[in-house]
Amino acid sequence: MGEAVIELKDIKKDYGSHAVLKGVNMQVNKGDIYGLVGRNGAGKTTIFKMILGLSEITEGTVSIAGSRTKSELYANRNKVGFFVGAKYFNYLSARDNLKYFASVKGIPHRHAKEEIDRVLEIVGLQNVKKPVKTFSLGMGQRLGIANALLGNPEILILDEPTNGLDPQGIADVRNMIKRFREEYGMTVIVSSHILGELEHTADRFGIVNEGIVVKEITQDDLNEKKSVIEIEVDDLERARQLLGEGGVKITRELAEKSTLEDYYFRLVGGSTE
Repeated sequence: MGEAVIELKDIKKDYGSHAVLKGVNMQVNKGDIYGLVGRNGAGKTTIFKMILGLSEITEGTVSIAGSRTKSELYANRNKVGFFVGAKYFNYLSARDNLKYFASVKGIPHRHAKEEIDRVLEIVGLQNVKKPVKTFSLGMGQRLGIANALLGNPEILILDEPTNGLDPQGIADVRNMIKRFREEYGMTVIVSSHILGELEHTADRFGIVNEGIVVKEITQDDLNEKKSVIEIEVDDLERARQLLGEGGVKITRELAEKSTLEDYYFRLVGGSTE
């Protein structure tokens, strides 16, 4: 295992008598692009809220960047940029919205313009001047990612960032996420109900089902190998003798790659909807 930058241990979250998380254990390592997989309502967004402190934990512990105390956890949350839902000032432009959020995040005014220019260019909104209320859903997603990038955080959390995007937009976000790690050294946690797309984006996965992370796997775990022996003979008796004596060994190895969808449905069944 690598160096853990986020650890959840036995996290439980109840809303009244309803248990949403039932003992989540999860580890995200430095440099991961970690995909959180699960049906709608499985608990993915609630897990993000536990990490970010957006909702009180009923039971269990969260550690970010090795934090051991509540004060360290609170301080280290400043290392995390996130897009979990989005609420903006609809009458303002993307740039003016980001000016507000830059001030909330404590980015000095003298650096804010340069930083806003940087993140708008990354998400392709640098020349968009119209108010947010006229944005498509996909443009709103891009603005959410730009907001998450303000301040160049070490860890990035993106909840359904490709929702509402066309195929080209989805590919653009995938390339952005890879760029965040390769160019900026970020650790990225991303959720999506589009398992095929997530498979092309992430290299580690946490599979969430009914409030529990039932399995953490890597891309390598999706590779399964089967050994198959295939023999064709004219003289069956002679072949039996040779095989019995260890004189003949014919092996053909077939490599079969399991998709993330295959693995998910074998593990939990049903569908992600």
